[in-house]
Parts: sequence; structure tokens; C-alpha cells
Amino acid sequence: MKSPTPAPAANPLVELLVSIVVPAVILMKLSAPERLGALNALGLALAFPLGWALWEAWRRRKASFVAVLGIVSTLLTGGIGLLALDPQWLAVKEAAVPGVIGLAVLVSARTRSPLVKLMVYNPTVLDVPRVDRALAERGNAAAFERCLGTATWLLAGTFFFSAVMNYALARWIVTSPAGSEAFNAELGRLTLLSYPVIALPSMAMMMGVLFYLTRAARRLTGLRLGQMLHGGEEEGTPAA
Repeated sequence: MKSPTPAPAANPLVELLVSIVVPAVILMKLSAPERLGALNALGLALAFPLGWALWEAWRRRKASFVAVLGIVSTLLTGGIGLLALDPQWLAVKEAAVPGVIGLAVLVSARTRSPLVKLMVYNPTVLDVPRVDRALAERGNAAAFERCLGTATWLLAGTFFFSAVMNYALARWIVTSPAGSEAFNAELGRLTLLSYPVIALPSMAMMMGVLFYLTRAARRLTGLRLGQMLHGGEEEGTPAA
């Protein structure tokens, strides 16, 4: 019996709109008392990323560690607003999420399922069986494992960078009392700015980790990049 085909990846533009743009617009434009009010606007804004995460988990029939952490992060933001906690707790929460992921990357390196393989060295990007086979044939499997160890520290470093930047940006932007209209507006600006200021540099750093691994794999396997990519060239394909 065949296993069900995995659901296709979500459209990144739709994900960006639902998780960032729409919530930010709601927070900045609908928080006034004559509109939805601060608490109602906060609840509606958080419903979009929370609903998206839950729908993606249902669609894929599983919830990843990162997705679960995203759901928890959204709920914590709502709790901070509803309970009118000191805004410094928002900065702590913003730093804690990537910080926990970074720690999980390091801890997972000592398990059978290191997160560096899930996030970077994974079958959706690379033809992992072909690379592993070429490494074994050349006796370079242990050398590549050492490269994976280095990549683990580099990947964790990207999340620790994100944690520091998240904390600094949240402390700089969000200064008004939680639960107020001003707090919602500042939270909306934080949501919008976190993408170009934090998410894009972090993505660039993760691409750097991928480049490091593929370069090491090319050297240790003798395969070309096109042969290592998922669905890429066959091994007998002549070089261009």
C-alpha cells in the first residue's frame, strides 16, 4: 500500500500575506476604539497566523517542531496583550523563539535526527541517497559528518543572531503598554520590519550554510552540483 503523497509546499507569497502583512495592517488600522478596539484587533490579527499554522499542520497531517513553536509564539503574543503585561516580555518572547530553535539545533546534533539535516541537508533540496552513496564509495562519509557538525554550529548561529536582533528590534519599537491601541500599532510595525531586518538576513545566512555543505559535498563526492540536487542530472551526464 502506497503512502499518501505529501502535500505541496505552500505558496510563499500567500504565507507572507497571511502571516505578516494582513496581521500588521489589522493591528495598525483597526485598533482604534471606534473600529475594532485594541483587544479585538489583536485577537483578529493573531487569528491569521495561528489559523494558517493549524491549517498547514492539518493539510500535511503532521506538525513540525518549528510549526508548533510558531503556534506557541502566537499564543504567547496574545497572552501578553490580553493580560497587559510589561512590553519587555514581548521582547523576551521574540528572542526566545529563535533562541530555542538554535538550542534545539545544537542538542539534536547528538541524536539520530539532527535538525541540520531537516533544515538544510534534506531530500527536498538535495538527492541525499546519491550523495550518501558517493561519500561511502569514496570513504568520505566520516569527513562529511564533520562538515555537518560545523554546519550545525553555523545554523545555530543564524538563530542566535535572529534572537539578538528580535530582542533589540522589539525593545526599540514596542514601548507602549500592552493591550493599548499604541501597543497594537507598534506590534504591527514590528511584524512588518522583522521580515526585511531579521528574516531576510537569517535566510541569507541559512543559504550560506547550504552553500558550505554543497561545496564540501562536491569536494568529497566528486559529483557536480546539478547531480547533487533533488531531481537533478543523472550521474552519467557529461559536463557542460
